[in-house]
Amino acid sequence: MPATHRTAGKTPRRGLAAAAALPLLIGALASCGYGSEAERTDDTKAGAAADTGRKLSASEVRIGYFPNLTHATALVGLQEGLIAKELGGTAIKPQTFNAGPSEIEALGGGSLDIGFIGPSPSINGYVKSKGSNLRIVSGAASGGVKLVVNPEKIKTPDELRGKKIATPQKGNTQDVAFLNWIAQKGWKVDPESGKGDVSVVRTDNKVTPDAFKQGSVDGAWVPEPTASKLVADGASVLLDETDLWPDKKFVITNVIVSQKFLKEHPDVVEAVLKGTVKTNEWINANPDKAKASANAALKKETGKELDAAVLDPAWKSILVTDDPLAATLKTQADHAVKAKLIEQPDLAGIYDLTLLNKVLKEAGKPEVADAGLGAK
Repeated sequence: MPATHRTAGKTPRRGLAAAAALPLLIGALASCGYGSEAERTDDTKAGAAADTGRKLSASEVRIGYFPNLTHATALVGLQEGLIAKELGGTAIKPQTFNAGPSEIEALGGGSLDIGFIGPSPSINGYVKSKGSNLRIVSGAASGGVKLVVNPEKIKTPDELRGKKIATPQKGNTQDVAFLNWIAQKGWKVDPESGKGDVSVVRTDNKVTPDAFKQGSVDGAWVPEPTASKLVADGASVLLDETDLWPDKKFVITNVIVSQKFLKEHPDVVEAVLKGTVKTNEWINANPDKAKASANAALKKETGKELDAAVLDPAWKSILVTDDPLAATLKTQADHAVKAKLIEQPDLAGIYDLTLLNKVLKEAGKPEVADAGLGAK
């Protein structure tokens, strides 16, 4: 989040997936998670149980998210009770996930209603179901991805040639971004093996810091807080991905909803979106309190809070936003196609921003666009 978190206004973008490439991508979507190894439900956390109030059409709503800073809207919104407040008598049943595929599976299997998740699993889930299982109904975060390197080996972008650079997984959002950046420099890398002018080493985010310390990799193109963990271990930031995007914005976290739940309980979805919009507004107005709240939520979820040396720079680099930045979804899908990781996906109908725009309008905020990918 820049020095203070700003809620992004009206700017679309990002993505990845295709039915033909599903086997490739199913295992490649875990990069958004840093926390618990397994899913868990905690009904006692702050904000999980709404107080009695107006009656909505569902007695409870099951909300999934990852215990990491790119899901700050969920962490803070639940921790501070800002989402629960909008739900009145509808109770929140929170679930944490460590990887995109498990959250998409839960949503598709009917055990999850709403989820905070990255663009790659959003697209993969949509394409795999032939457009029948989910809609993206809001944005949540932009940015928070950096190329960090061993400063003793790499001082300029050209010095990456011949080096070993980690990405979270083959075909995931950061992997595609790095492959696209490599291609723009005229270098060649085989997308399957990662071998070429630069060695792309697919490494789980939890393992990357140790790999860097041991010299197994010379740097990494990774999301927060992994990037800041590496910097704390001696790496330096060579490039912030935000600098590669128009307006310095690209989607890193979306809010998705099961199409069945959206159809049957639009009032509940609207209430959740009122909560996320107010949460983002509160984060912007209270950046230090919000940072502490997010860290407290992380400690509750993972048993460990982030050190200030990691938390502070990571927090500053992530932008909370109601805007899903839909055009970046399209652009990232195009990058994946160019990298020969996927075939061109059909993303028509992946967005339904009707309720979000209603909430934004009522709050006196500008409406956001779906880049022509809205549900009819």
